[in-house]
Amino acid sequence: MKGLTFTLASTIALVAGSAYAQEVINIGVQPATQPIYIAEAAGFLDEIEKAHNVEFEFKSFSYGAPENQAMAAGEIQMASAGMGPAIVASARLEAKLIAITILDQTAIMVQPDSGIESVADLKGKTVAYPGKGSQQYPLLLKALSDAGLSEDDIKLFKTKGSDVGSLLASGSVDAGVTWDPHVSGALANGSAKVLLTSGKILPIKGDHYIGNGFYARNDFMEEYPEVTQAVVEALVRAERLILDDPEAAINMWAAEVGVPREVIEFSINEGISVYTTDITPDQETVDAYTQFLKDAQILEADDAPKIDTSFSEKAYNAE
Repeated sequence: MKGLTFTLASTIALVAGSAYAQEVINIGVQPATQPIYIAEAAGFLDEIEKAHNVEFEFKSFSYGAPENQAMAAGEIQMASAGMGPAIVASARLEAKLIAITILDQTAIMVQPDSGIESVADLKGKTVAYPGKGSQQYPLLLKALSDAGLSEDDIKLFKTKGSDVGSLLASGSVDAGVTWDPHVSGALANGSAKVLLTSGKILPIKGDHYIGNGFYARNDFMEEYPEVTQAVVEALVRAERLILDDPEAAINMWAAEVGVPREVIEFSINEGISVYTTDITPDQETVDAYTQFLKDAQILEADDAPKIDTSFSEKAYNAE
């Protein structure tokens, strides 16, 4: 595996309209504790490369919007991203959601000594968030609504998800909403405490929120159904490794993503991010989440996310 480099040769192939002639498969990723990194580090993707004569390359994005733009342009064929962007892509691009790979993962945080003890206490406060296209935005709005507040009752401060912890530490904002590993990083260094987790705000898959999705272009899945199946099976194997040997997974993530080991350890041990081998994007869960995004006006009324459960169901049953 070549890692994060997107080769000139593959770019030329894409422009020429033959995205897969080089048999290079580009996967969009983000610097977070995504199971796809475990699949790589454990050698599961290498096995697929050898069996199917393909080569995987990771292309890293800081958040979901540019990742979806890359998929729309054909620059990546598969992607791992937050559920908001994943659902938007499956609704508006020629792509389908094929797995839900992380549960929960998001939290609203405040400074430990802020005196803020409930969401209602956020009235008049400045809250950092990663933009209206992120899943964190509607989660924040729902938390506010449940507490009898609205967006007009707070001051929103748009920033990168990775900067929320440092803004809290410096006192530049009163609260912030972001995802892991940024949540665990702020908690681990003592600069923040959790006010409310995503699972408490919107439990739609059992007692959990859905945090991260894995999706793929339709033309790629049609061209490479066996490779798609093998990748989803590798994701299930990665989830199993995380559950059975979290110490090994923590070491892999630390090496692959560059996040300090103690931060990842905090995330796993405290259940900020939750993993399961049942990664099927079932219709009931997706429908509930879709309505959530429509209520937040991230999706239009006629947006209909497309899912394919066949890959994950087969992988789960074979686990």
